[in-house]
Amino acid sequence: MDSISMKQKVFLFFSIISVLVFTTSYTLETSMVAEEKTSKQQLLMDMITDGLQKNHYSPPKLDDDYSKKAYLQYLNRLDFNKRFLIQADIDNLQKYELLLDNHIRNSDLTFFNLCYKLINTRTEETKSFYKELLESPFDFSKNESYELDSEKKQFSVTLEDRREIWRKSLKHATLSRLTDKLKEQEQAIEKNDTSFTVNTLEELEKISRKKVEKSYENYFKRLDKLEEIDRFADYLNVLVNIYDPHTGYYPPKEKENFDIYMSGQLEGIGAQLQEIDGKIKVSRIVPGSASWKQGQLKAGDFIYAVGQGSEEMADVTDMRLDNAVKLIRGKKGTEVRLKVKKIDGSFIIIPIIRDIVILEETYAKSVILQNNMKAGYIKLPKFYMDMNRQGGRSCAEDVKKELVKLKSEGIDGLILDLRNNGGGSLQDAVKMAGFFIEQGPIVQIKARNGNTYSLSDTDPEVYYNGPMIVMVNAFSISASEIVAAALQDYGRAIVIGSEVTYGKGTVQRFLNLDNFISGGQIDFRPLGSLKLSTQKFYRINGGATQLRGVASDIVLHDNYTYIDVGEKQLDNYLLWDEITPGTFNKSNVVSNLDNIRKKSAKRILVNPSFQLTEENAKRLKGLQDQTIVSLNLEEFRMEINKLDKEAKKFKEIGKDSTGLEISQLIVEIKEEENDSAKIERTENWHKKLSKDIYLFEATEVLKDMYFSNTGHFPEKK
Repeated sequence: MDSISMKQKVFLFFSIISVLVFTTSYTLETSMVAEEKTSKQQLLMDMITDGLQKNHYSPPKLDDDYSKKAYLQYLNRLDFNKRFLIQADIDNLQKYELLLDNHIRNSDLTFFNLCYKLINTRTEETKSFYKELLESPFDFSKNESYELDSEKKQFSVTLEDRREIWRKSLKHATLSRLTDKLKEQEQAIEKNDTSFTVNTLEELEKISRKKVEKSYENYFKRLDKLEEIDRFADYLNVLVNIYDPHTGYYPPKEKENFDIYMSGQLEGIGAQLQEIDGKIKVSRIVPGSASWKQGQLKAGDFIYAVGQGSEEMADVTDMRLDNAVKLIRGKKGTEVRLKVKKIDGSFIIIPIIRDIVILEETYAKSVILQNNMKAGYIKLPKFYMDMNRQGGRSCAEDVKKELVKLKSEGIDGLILDLRNNGGGSLQDAVKMAGFFIEQGPIVQIKARNGNTYSLSDTDPEVYYNGPMIVMVNAFSISASEIVAAALQDYGRAIVIGSEVTYGKGTVQRFLNLDNFISGGQIDFRPLGSLKLSTQKFYRINGGATQLRGVASDIVLHDNYTYIDVGEKQLDNYLLWDEITPGTFNKSNVVSNLDNIRKKSAKRILVNPSFQLTEENAKRLKGLQDQTIVSLNLEEFRMEINKLDKEAKKFKEIGKDSTGLEISQLIVEIKEEENDSAKIERTENWHKKLSKDIYLFEATEVLKDMYFSNTGHFPEKK
């Protein structure tokens, strides 16, 4: 080896020192960042656990049972479709199944860190071969099948097994697109559309395959953008969701999304969404919103893809909810297209023009219903109250005004419609229920320490004392259930609708975690917020509205009759119980209920629309249990065509008028005479009411109720 000069030695020495200094500096800096990140994660875990244990209505014990639930739920959250992890990974994680309660007490992040590294590794592996699976045409003549239900799937035993699952998944995605394109082409040919380019089956298959590839490219790009803090928020939420389904951790950006939704000022489609097993489910349609006006999107639908105007649709299965929401939101006047799976299994494309919620449509409004009697009808979409302005709108005050107007027109009975009402202001619910009784308790509330108290009506004035119906369904929630339960317990109204309402009987509050730190911890802000259940509602008869909801006096079946919806569908719900009944004086407005119920049952039995609805409800239940699909093109198309054909039969429900006459209140006719837009909205609403078979039956029950109380039917007016 050649000798080196002193100058070279000096240069080499300082080069080595420089590298050492740089490396040491870099290592220390990286270590400090990692340490800071870990400290923030540990602080969040400590604060949330402490806050829940001290403030939650019914905190579970941090024991092996809690640990097992959290373990299984996090695995499901981490890889709900069982497409990334393999059985060896699960075996490796199994040793932590009963240790997570200890990890929480000690702010130990071992399990989370292991899961984080594991899912990233497995995701990168999958990313390396999915395009290869899409290079060659799929053979759709083979008799293969694919399981759609993630709960029925098993983790792959080997990496080759996982590859096969991905092959079938990509084949199914391509088959779905190919089927849509074949249908679109056949319809164009049938219409003699010469502008449409006709392709061979092979060409359509290739186009569909390329679309799937593009969709998954975007999917993996979204996964790449997931940071450790995002994964950690998911982990925290699993630990928190074990307490109950309405308790959750909101990172700063998600709390902002929640506030936007609650304010109602978001420009978008107006649908409340939730993520269930990797799919985006519509849980509620906001009254007055773009979706509500368009009419096709319904609670219970699943959104599979989203497109902006005429652009290619992006697949949102397996997508984080907040990312899916970003695609769906947009400026007023722009179009978004949703590929939606209906509860009957059929797929449709729903175009919606984004808009701001028309606040007027969310307010209480009324009409006169004529069906051999003059019935007042009040529709209340939600229990609103403007807390930001003194003297702002209040649903209780608005309902009182509608009552005054209806009474001035000499109504024989009243229908209060709380269907699809997602709740809201408890204060207004109590006040509103009090309009129909003299005085007394409306709802009982129990705190975590066992203390109970009542919220009561103290106003002795009764604003309406005649026959009354309250309409509900499975999406009548919280405050709606309080009003329905109180009027039912007082014997003040007959409750008509689904077998039971939603069953949410808990009260939540938000804790801003930034308010509970000081000193050096302030540097960790923002920490986000914790929403937790702190109280529970009880009827004045002592029973909780939680889980069981409010049972209708007269049950009218709908499409959701045999499908699990409501609180009981959620994980880790709080149980039903009861407390000591309150003291109240029961009314005699509801009498001879058994006879009224029998008359309603006879009418429903011979009503073709109700019989068709019952048939459809049973069909939907059967379809929900069918989770295996064929990957054979001919068989797949036959099944899709069968579903479409069956769906057409049931779409006729509610197409014809029931004969119910709708008339506007005299005072409102004068108010609207120069407002053409409002006149059009009113006419559309009246037309919709005239076709509502449930509303028609409510008027029939109201007549029977009037007869039961007076011995005669109302005089025609």
